Amino acid sequence: MRADRLVSLVLLLRQRGRMTAETLARELEVSTRTVLRDIEALSAASVPVYAERGRHGGFALLPDFQTALTGLNHDEALALVVAGSRRGAQMFGLGSALASAILKVVDALPEGLRGTAAGAAQRLLIDPETDLLSRRVAAEEVSDAIVAEVRRAVFAGHKLRIHYAAVDQTPKWRTVDPIGLVTVREQGYLLAKRAGEDRTYRLSRVLAAEERDEPAQRPDTVDLDRAWQERNAQFRTGGDKVAVLVRVDPVRREHLVSTVLAVCAEEADTDGWLRLNVIFQDSRHAEWALWQHAMYAEVLAPQWMRTSLHNRAAAIAARYGPTS
Repeated sequence: MRADRLVSLVLLLRQRGRMTAETLARELEVSTRTVLRDIEALSAASVPVYAERGRHGGFALLPDFQTALTGLNHDEALALVVAGSRRGAQMFGLGSALASAILKVVDALPEGLRGTAAGAAQRLLIDPETDLLSRRVAAEEVSDAIVAEVRRAVFAGHKLRIHYAAVDQTPKWRTVDPIGLVTVREQGYLLAKRAGEDRTYRLSRVLAAEERDEPAQRPDTVDLDRAWQERNAQFRTGGDKVAVLVRVDPVRREHLVSTVLAVCAEEADTDGWLRLNVIFQDSRHAEWALWQHAMYAEVLAPQWMRTSLHNRAAAIAARYGPTS
């Protein structure tokens, strides 16, 4: 444990520069006395830690000090290497930066971990482009230049002007206050405010972007996960969304769920089937998706959906019925 703590102490000083013993103790969750003992141990091990006196003093490392990441165990090193295979960074225009960072991490690993982590990473595949049914993951293409401009505005806290192509609308310029970026199932989104109202923009529909000099009107801190959940709730309940209560054979559950916007409730029925309350994009999509499950699903409500599926089934039966 002490070896891990010493590495953490060195990494803190490398990342943040000068830090007081009290701040280090708070970050490492140990006593100030323990921090002072650790500083002495690092100095004895020829790690160039020095103390600066005075009101703004503290402990720091000599400039350009380099160290191997000797505190990493095998699984931690593997996790860092595998992180390079995630495609979220590509969505936000950070793919090349992530690749460069992973190379630096691997280079800094001790020799023993370097080979084993890289070899183990070859045995893992994260988010392949197709699933077992050969369905391609619908990754969206987003211009690196556009997403870089969006990202700069998000991080700088500046207003952002975007040329946005909403569905079935002529592209328009609009100025927004960016909140954060989210990636979900290979789709990137910008969470923002416009005229004080919450807005969510798909990055693939941003045709151009310009960071402005004016500060964005937004809180200093944000709980992005909570903000996304709130936008999700608004999306599910707004517009022409359709709620359907359906019984489905468990073997078809995943297929059904992959076609809906949300699963609001789920419970097992008495015969082993599952009863789900789901939300579809619209009535047309709901009818098409439910028709794919044939006898493996049964719509319980609304009644108009049951009638629509009945009429479709009757028409098919008539077409393929016995000829006269």
